[in-house]
Amino acid sequence: MNTTRDPDETRRTLLEAAAKEIYEVGFRSASVDRILGSTGVTKGALYHHFKGKSELGYAVVDELLAHDVLERWVKPLAKKGDPIEVLKATIRAQAACVVADGNHAKGCPLNNLSVEMSQIDEGFRTRIELVFRLWRDAFANILRRGQQQGTLRVDFDPERTALFLLSSLEGIASMAKNSPASEIDLSALELLYDYIDRFRQPKTQAA
Repeated sequence: MNTTRDPDETRRTLLEAAAKEIYEVGFRSASVDRILGSTGVTKGALYHHFKGKSELGYAVVDELLAHDVLERWVKPLAKKGDPIEVLKATIRAQAACVVADGNHAKGCPLNNLSVEMSQIDEGFRTRIELVFRLWRDAFANILRRGQQQGTLRVDFDPERTALFLLSSLEGIASMAKNSPASEIDLSALELLYDYIDRFRQPKTQAA
């Protein structure tokens, strides 16, 4: 055990270990003792940073899962370029998160936690809702930008379409947990790319 660990490092270590434990077995089955055993952190140190298991789980959502969505989805979708190509490239770059790789995939950490906890714990529900909103807004913003640039059709609602895109990705992630056949999930992604392409402004009508 490292008795000279910096408090900020200790907190980060606990959060990362908790996130891994929750992803592996779910929040309700997550064991504080296993988290401590994997980190070498004392129980006293854990309760110095977090009042209990629930607060530790909330912090995983606030500090790790929200940051993950920001780095992997929000920032890439803000890049300049053809909105459709940026959108498709971002989805492809993250496909490993939602597609089985020959073994049973474990799904999206945020979606897993939402399914498990949102209906029974308001603290999780509100936090997860905020992260999903951040994600949806990133989709809506790039679609709206394409409309403003004249490269995307204007006869669709960016907000509703963003919700559909996010729901589709999370659905694919959930289905991937039940099948080791990545080809099924890749086919679903290809259909999603075809759907996204339909929002292009026809060249003959482009401004």
